[in-house]
Amino acid sequence: MTRVPLNHAELANQGMKDRLEMSTAEIGLAVRTTNCLEEKGVFTVDDLLHCTREDLLSISNFGEKTLDEVYKALEEIGFRRPQAPR
Repeated sequence: MTRVPLNHAELANQGMKDRLEMSTAEIGLAVRTTNCLEEKGVFTVDDLLHCTREDLLSISNFGEKTLDEVYKALEEIGFRRPQAPR
């Protein structure tokens, strides 16, 4: 039996694509947080990554604690928090 080896880059790309397509509910956010994001039109991780800190904080009932929750959930699936300007 022979196996066709998969290119590691292809596997990495597929993994990234899968993570970007995850819904905000799938990454472990509270229901309230998910509802806030969905009201703003943010449904996937990809959508979330295209939001600035200011975009998120402009959402009604979305404050610093909720922002920290979002950053922590993103970190748990492999995305790093943006560094604060020095």
